[in-house]
Amino acid sequence: MTATSATSPTPQTPQTPAITPATTPAQVAQAAQTAQAIAQGAVSLGIEFGSTRIKAVLIDQQFHTLAQGDHAWENHLEDGLWTYSLEEVWAGVQDAYAKLAAQVEAIYNTPLTRIARMGFSAMMHGYLAFSKADELLVPFRTWRNTNTHAAHEELSQLFQFNIPERWSIAHLYQALLDDEEHTNRIDYITTLAGYVHWQLTGRKVLGVGDASGMFPIDPHTHTYDEEFLEKFENLPLVQQQTWSIREILPEVLVAGQNAGTLTQAGALLLDPTGTLEAGSVLAPPEGDAGTGMVATNSVRVRTGNVSAGTSIFAMVVLEDKLKALHPEVDVVTTPAGDLAGMSHANNFTSDLNAWVSLFRDFTRAAGVQMSDAELYATLFNAALDDESGEANAGGLLNYCFYSGEFLVGLAEGRPVFARGPQAHMSLANFMRAQLFSAFAPVTVGMDVMTKDEDVRVDSLVGHGGIFTTPVVAQRILAAAFNAPIRVMSTAAEGGAWGMAVLAEYTGHAEEELAEYLDKQVFAHARYTTETPQEQDVAGFQDFFARFKQALPVERAAVDTIDLETK
Repeated sequence: MTATSATSPTPQTPQTPAITPATTPAQVAQAAQTAQAIAQGAVSLGIEFGSTRIKAVLIDQQFHTLAQGDHAWENHLEDGLWTYSLEEVWAGVQDAYAKLAAQVEAIYNTPLTRIARMGFSAMMHGYLAFSKADELLVPFRTWRNTNTHAAHEELSQLFQFNIPERWSIAHLYQALLDDEEHTNRIDYITTLAGYVHWQLTGRKVLGVGDASGMFPIDPHTHTYDEEFLEKFENLPLVQQQTWSIREILPEVLVAGQNAGTLTQAGALLLDPTGTLEAGSVLAPPEGDAGTGMVATNSVRVRTGNVSAGTSIFAMVVLEDKLKALHPEVDVVTTPAGDLAGMSHANNFTSDLNAWVSLFRDFTRAAGVQMSDAELYATLFNAALDDESGEANAGGLLNYCFYSGEFLVGLAEGRPVFARGPQAHMSLANFMRAQLFSAFAPVTVGMDVMTKDEDVRVDSLVGHGGIFTTPVVAQRILAAAFNAPIRVMSTAAEGGAWGMAVLAEYTGHAEEELAEYLDKQVFAHARYTTETPQEQDVAGFQDFFARFKQALPVERAAVDTIDLETK
């Protein structure tokens, strides 16, 4: 097959940012109209807590991005577990919102006082456990922790349904297996998005997509699977507890349902200046998988998306339940409650970003001034240099594992770059090895779906910052999956905007979510498509075989290199 790049001739995508100051008469008139809408509160807000960034996006009723703000943060190890403090949660969201509000006032000369609808999403899974007094019982345990393998195995066998190590129920049951003191004081467990929503509205609810990463969902009832709840309750360790699993999980809602309103205390939590008024309608809080599906218009059966950031996941909306238990595939749901298969890898850009940082240091030492965008573009484009590189990365190997990776059987991770003495060390091969390595783990689960379960996929859409540089990551991913990959013009952003769309959808829930996205949100979307090149596919398969064969090198690194710097 040959590569193609196709761009739709349709008008700009509705979510294309319109956040530059107005200069022409038409722009001035549009800005005045937008300012009036802001003053009237006819806007929707989406905020997403990603692994490295908290992003806030404000949209109008035509889904244009009016303003945005963000806050960088990083997880850290505490007693060997990855976490963020709750103080960091609130400091971060307040900073992101303040930047957004300041941008609104600077561009439209209008204070942001009223917001009709809003919604919050976050990294999925993990474990936030609270007492009856609303005390956090143990530090927030994020999706990145892989100390729950015993719970994963026991629950997966009990249900004959994959319970990944990241899932909230696995964290809870592992705490029981480890006889942790806090478990007998649990009154409520939730995800990060559910926690933030609870604090802002007083309601202990969760969107069905995020809930499906806590406990299995019944696709017919759109709530927790009754058979699995009963099986869990009958486990001896669970029967010893004072709580019932049915009572400590959040209530499940589907997209479009009213999930409460912003309280006065909640408004002050979000905007301590007191400028923001209470009363906004909130959408059900969602996970980043669900907002990724919305942002790429991938909620219909046989559509899928690949969301690439600190972690990476490939999702396909399923026609039917999977025929067998596959530990490599999570079964979650769309925000509307339809089943979706997910191949999730814990590691993606952290190692790549570290290498780019090394090259940034080199350019500075050489006296060369390059922006980050220029640096990434230069390095990424080198991966496609046919003169100094080879399709299989010239024998170079890379393992991007900052943390454990279930898909390849690693409880912990250590980033490793390796090569044989006859390998061809060039910048082109090095960067291709970096990109191949980043996409290799998620390919494991995707192969299970498409090859073992015959899951059919009509379209796959990539989104995330890695797709900002045109063609490169898109072409590498097309090679890894041996399938065409579409990227929308807004590939670098998605989750927060997708959550804003879900918030706006609460006023249009009489229409199915898929129809609403097709007819209202993405009617004029632009995209590019890369189909797999034969030499790239063969090159990736060669790299992938060597990647799996040399995994003992990575395991040796885990055994011999300390996790924390002393």
